Amino acid sequence: MTAPNPICILVADIADIARLGERMDAEEVRHAVDRCLNRIDRVIESNGGARLVRDPHSLCASFEHCDAAVLAACEMLERVASLPPISGIQLATRVGVHYGMLQSSQPPAGDGLTVARRLAASAQAGQALASSAAVMQLSAPARHFARLQGSRSQMLEGLDGPVFELGHKPDHIGPPPAGKRAQQQLQIIFRNQRLLVDEQHPVLLIGREHGNDVVIDDRRASRQHARIERRSVGFYLIDRSRNGTYVTLDGRGQQCLKHSEIQLDGPGRLGCGFSTLETKGELVFFELL
Repeated sequence: MTAPNPICILVADIADIARLGERMDAEEVRHAVDRCLNRIDRVIESNGGARLVRDPHSLCASFEHCDAAVLAACEMLERVASLPPISGIQLATRVGVHYGMLQSSQPPAGDGLTVARRLAASAQAGQALASSAAVMQLSAPARHFARLQGSRSQMLEGLDGPVFELGHKPDHIGPPPAGKRAQQQLQIIFRNQRLLVDEQHPVLLIGREHGNDVVIDDRRASRQHARIERRSVGFYLIDRSRNGTYVTLDGRGQQCLKHSEIQLDGPGRLGCGFSTLETKGELVFFELL
C-alpha cells in the first residue's frame, strides 16, 4: 500500500437534493444534479485538479497547490449559482478544502479526505469552507479570498485551528486609517479560543507556561514567550523568547522577531519558536475588527 502524502483536497456536493425530490421524479433529479457536477468537473480540470471520486451528489478532487483549489472552489460556487432555477429551486454547491494526508488507494482514503468532507457537509448552500491547514499553504494574493468564519458548526468540533470562508475579497487591503486604530479591537484565534485585545483588555500574554492568556503546548515556545499590547497608535507584538516569534502579515513575507517588536496592522498569524508555514505547529491567528 502506498504511504499517504499531504496534498490539497477539495470536496463539493450539491445542496437541496431533498427539496428537488419533492417536486421532480428521480430521473429528473439525477439529470439536474449531473448538470451541476459536470460544471464542477470542468472547473476542477481547468484549475489543474485531479478528480478522485464522483458520487451521485458530490465530487472529490486533489490539487498540487492550495491556491488552485481555492480558486476552483470560488469558481464552482459562481458557475453552479449561474444555472437557472429548476422547479423553482436554485441549486447550489457546498465546498470543503483541506490540506492533509491522502492515501492513494481505491477508493481514496485518509484523514485529509475525511476533514474535507466534514467541511463541505457543514457549509451552507453556496458556501465554501477551508481549514487553517489549507489557508496556511496559500500565497499572499490567494489569502485575500479567505476570511475567518464567525461561528463553527458542531460537525467541525475537534478540528484543529479556525475555519475560513472562501470567496471574500476585501475592499481594502492594508492598515486602517491612523485615526481609527485606537478604536479597533484585535481578535486572537487559537484552537477554539477567541480573545480580544481592546481598551478593557490592553495586554495579552502568550507562552508555554500556564497562566498565560494563550498557552502554547510546544517545547520550542518559551514559558513567557511574547505579549500583544494595545497602544494609542495600534497593536504591537513584543517578543521576549529564546527561539523567536515568527510573524506573517497577509500580503507580506514572514519575519522572525527576537527581543524586538512589530505592529500588527492587518490579519495574519504567528508561531512561537517555529515557522508560520508549519502545518502541525500551534499557530495563533489574529485580525483587526
